[in-house]
Amino acid sequence: MPVDVPAPCRCRWCTTDPLYQRYHDQEWGVPSRDPGHLFEMLVLEGLQAGLSWITILRKRERYREVYRGFDVRFMAAQTDAELDQLAEDPGIIRNRLKLRAARQNAKAWLRLAGEQDPVDWLWQFVGGKPQINHFADHGQVPVTTPEARAMSRALKQAGFSFVGPTICYAFMQATGMVMDHTQDCFRYPELGGKTGAAPQQQ
Repeated sequence: MPVDVPAPCRCRWCTTDPLYQRYHDQEWGVPSRDPGHLFEMLVLEGLQAGLSWITILRKRERYREVYRGFDVRFMAAQTDAELDQLAEDPGIIRNRLKLRAARQNAKAWLRLAGEQDPVDWLWQFVGGKPQINHFADHGQVPVTTPEARAMSRALKQAGFSFVGPTICYAFMQATGMVMDHTQDCFRYPELGGKTGAAPQQQ
């Protein structure tokens, strides 16, 4: 007779949605130093403001299509007319402020890249290496930290938008700058104290 294999224990915020589980299992908390991935996640975290993350995950592929794989130069060059047309696309979040913020952030990213490596610049806020946390329960995980507040201030000074401290901490968690899988999660021993692997495209 087939033996039932128990489901792995995941962080409490992860639902039973397969898309959410893949994101949790394969991407969240894995250190990323890929500039394309970091830019994508910075934009997506800003787009998520006021919404659930699963909503963004479900629209992620469409965003990749309309933004040509989050091509920074393409996004920075979008006209107001093109953004107005994009705001009619039911496959994305049709918020004109957020669409303009994504363009603004693409322009800010290009300016930053013209001066220094955006990857090193972003990672400086955690000292260049993952900050490994050891929380026993989801309730102990903060919504922001001094490091996230410092990143938020610096991003705003650099011309970025929709980059408040809470968004920045979520970005740090998502890209493995901080490792916040709780101790009861099956990913905790795999990522705790390790540099992890490159995030897999979902």
